[in-house]
Amino acid sequence: MKILIAGKGGTGKTTITSILSFILSRAGYKVLVLDTDSVPNTAISMGIPPSEASKIIPLVMNEELVEERTGARPGEGWGVFFTLNPRVDDIVDRYGVRISNNLSLVVVGSIDASKQGCLCPAIALARQFLRHVFTSRDEIIIVDSEAGAEVFGRGLAEYFDLMMCISEPTYKSLAISRKLVKLASELMVKENAIIVNKVRNIPLAKLLCEKMLNDEIPYYIVRYDKLLEDLEYEGRGLNELPDTSIVYSDVKSIVRNLMPWIKV
Repeated sequence: MKILIAGKGGTGKTTITSILSFILSRAGYKVLVLDTDSVPNTAISMGIPPSEASKIIPLVMNEELVEERTGARPGEGWGVFFTLNPRVDDIVDRYGVRISNNLSLVVVGSIDASKQGCLCPAIALARQFLRHVFTSRDEIIIVDSEAGAEVFGRGLAEYFDLMMCISEPTYKSLAISRKLVKLASELMVKENAIIVNKVRNIPLAKLLCEKMLNDEIPYYIVRYDKLLEDLEYEGRGLNELPDTSIVYSDVKSIVRNLMPWIKV
């Protein structure tokens, strides 16, 4: 199963990605998380100490790897020749981070060429890697995406079985999420849902969702969790959240609804 975690910036995409990966891997499933943000920080949320996480080089910034696989170094200028189908089948094993027996992370970095400048070989490597992962591996793949709609312009949306669009319980955030769900549906993402995150007032959030979504898009609520906020404030991994925490419980409930065949 391929799951895309999308939404505007600051909604908690990385939080939901991390907790979802813990729930699924602890249920016995092999899970691979891909961080494709231009400012990747999923590693810290998944329990890697900040001092170690800072040493992880995203694939698109690994100049030696890019040159080795494509035949060209990022930033060499226009007109340079490089391969568009580099070897990528060993990247998870060589450059991935093992979180637990069932859970791994690969920090890809942003593959939006407009944000990377003249990094065409790096973008070619990253896109080839993602296509390989989506078509050749049998884990549950969870992609922590760049904020906004950029992910849908990369020619990758058709691979996803499910998009969870993370939203805050506000009019503007839900309006953006609604547009992203429409775009994902047009690009043949098989199933879409909005996750309304950091909710303090459940009745008010439900009224807003009913007004904004008109029963056309399924939505699920994740309540505000002070314990989660404390961990984030201290830079500690969300793997320290107990199974009984509010946010862990709410995400587990979402799994039961959206993936009923998975027993959690």
